[in-house]
Amino acid sequence: MKLLAFAASNSSQSINRQLVDYVIGLLQGGEIDGVDPDALKISTLDLNDFEMPIYSIDRQEVGGIPQPAHDFYNALGAADALLISFAEHNGSYTVAYKNVFDWASRIDMRVYHDKPIVMLSTSPGGGGGGFVLRTASHLAGYFGNEILATLSIPRFGENFDTEAGAVSDPDLDAQLREALATLSGVLSGGSEEPAS
Repeated sequence: MKLLAFAASNSSQSINRQLVDYVIGLLQGGEIDGVDPDALKISTLDLNDFEMPIYSIDRQEVGGIPQPAHDFYNALGAADALLISFAEHNGSYTVAYKNVFDWASRIDMRVYHDKPIVMLSTSPGGGGGGFVLRTASHLAGYFGNEILATLSIPRFGENFDTEAGAVSDPDLDAQLREALATLSGVLSGGSEEPAS
């Protein structure tokens, strides 16, 4: 299975990227029930590689859709499953992600190519990026997604050990592992019941 995992942030210090890195380590280390690391190929992307002018219909009509939008769209399409950790800015997507997504949606509204997805979020505060996670999950079907699981990690500084690069709260770590285990259905070709 090809899994594309990334943080929906362009920050070089992204805590959501730190969470994604931890997830990748769990998957590659064989620590997730039902997921065979030998059958898993994980790729990542960096939103900084997809910088484009702010989307507008005028820009599209004059210059068409920029190549980075095609590259992003194709990267999602090449995966068998997706894992995205959403950073939250003022209750919504980061501008960096929203712009890439808006451009890609002009290629095809089903940006996510009907791929199964695990959606995560984290933030420094108690909300854990819950607003953006709810938005992303609510709209997922419209943009071509089958949600396997969602999970927000609140108070990143308290619940994530940055030196160890790991979720430090046992309950949250167990919930994260349970969410990731839903990917086992994709590996086997079966289906998993969505988890929240």
